Amino acid sequence: MKHPSAFAATQPDKVAYRMAESGATLTFAELDRLSNRGAQALRHVGVGQGENIALLFENNLDFLALCWAGQRAGVFYTAISRHLTVDEIAYIVRDCSAKVMIVSAKYAGLLPELRAQCGDVRFFVCGETSQPDLDWKALEAAMPDTPIADEAAGTDLLYSSGTTGRPKGIARTFTLQPIDTVIPPLMTVLCETMGGMGPDSVYLSPAPLYHAAPLRFSLMAVMLGGTVVVMERFDAEAMLALLERHAVTHTQVVPTMFVRMLKLPDDVRTRYDLSALRVAYHAAAPCPKEIKARMIDWWGPIIIEYYAGSEANGVTLCTSQEWLENPGSVGKSLLGSIVIADEDGTELPPGQVGGVYFDSGIDFQYRNDPGKTAGAYMRPGCSTLGDVGYVNEAGFLFLTDRKAYTIISGGVNIYPQETEDTLIIHPDVADVAVFGVPNEEMGEEVKAVVQLEPGVAATPEKAEELIGFCKARLSHVKAPRSVDFREDLPRTPTGKLIKRKLKDEYWPAS
Repeated sequence: MKHPSAFAATQPDKVAYRMAESGATLTFAELDRLSNRGAQALRHVGVGQGENIALLFENNLDFLALCWAGQRAGVFYTAISRHLTVDEIAYIVRDCSAKVMIVSAKYAGLLPELRAQCGDVRFFVCGETSQPDLDWKALEAAMPDTPIADEAAGTDLLYSSGTTGRPKGIARTFTLQPIDTVIPPLMTVLCETMGGMGPDSVYLSPAPLYHAAPLRFSLMAVMLGGTVVVMERFDAEAMLALLERHAVTHTQVVPTMFVRMLKLPDDVRTRYDLSALRVAYHAAAPCPKEIKARMIDWWGPIIIEYYAGSEANGVTLCTSQEWLENPGSVGKSLLGSIVIADEDGTELPPGQVGGVYFDSGIDFQYRNDPGKTAGAYMRPGCSTLGDVGYVNEAGFLFLTDRKAYTIISGGVNIYPQETEDTLIIHPDVADVAVFGVPNEEMGEEVKAVVQLEPGVAATPEKAEELIGFCKARLSHVKAPRSVDFREDLPRTPTGKLIKRKLKDEYWPAS
């Protein structure tokens, strides 16, 4: 494992990052110069080791160079979703204790409101601006392109997607380490050991870089001497074309991307040569079994699924062969053991559903939220990401849903994921969310909110058809009692369904 600065000395003209649409590139030498200048600029504006900066960017090369500047300056960098409201962005900026916030020119219009809510933060614009005192590029250009005197390994300090509540950040403690240190170290296992990434790798990143996995994989690939192709935005056919054009060897997708690629016409899906692809990682959300099976049949046994969180308290991994032998599993733990427990903390045997805990010996804390931190632990070193599931006799983990979305109807636990997985394979369904809504007699009942494919009419008859589709494949208790239709469902760009935004509409305010 090396820092990109080492490759700048041995392969200066090799492309480290390439933007898919524009074709803009950063060679290893250019990345080294820009990240050095960025680190110098951070010190110039008073950001020291162990302190934090916030970044608000679309996918572009400036963002990646700034992440590497923070990384070699021993700085925590918090990348923020551009899809959040100003209030949500300001909350994260304050919560992470950012000294400096840098935004791309595209989001410069948000600065007056952000300044009003984050008075102690110094703001800059990376790109064209009419205000010289905010011009990060000009400041950076005035800096030397040599390393700062006190280089140290920094890392991301990212916030959750906020799918079940307010975004939460993972507390990080700065430790003086050399800049070639991988943080979190589990990325080495996923990328190098299990994924076989190296200097010959071409990694395609189709997702927004402000999320943990897309960002960390895109950093790891260049630490291994490879090239990263970054999509400005995901498009199903465009991704297939890029896999062929750049002879991509590794990529990472989320289940909604699988669904969109599989719904392309057959002549489009078979048009592209994907023979260079060696590994396709997927995570972020459970993948319907039929979708996963069809992807393995199409792409071959190259799909590696993993289950982990920004908390880095554990990780599971499942190869295609293991998945075919254990359909629906997210794999076995690579670190410590998996514990399934009931509400009282009693450990459950294989086959029984309960809270999923990693007994890894790794502790973490949520920033400024001791209550949420305490609620994540069964005991020291044994913590949960908030999911529900079970293990089989062979130790393979199966997730059933988020704990927060378990439906309790007449005393029976219903896990919405199974119903969602059934509905998404209906040819008229583009997206679906299933959750519990109030029922006077049963406590809760199953509700489905469906986004239909273009051209399909949202009628009462279609709702009844979808309910019948579920009843033909599932226990009737798991089938929705009613179906509503929406033009779009709220998802993060990495495919996580923000179900709370829908569920809150059906429950009276507490």
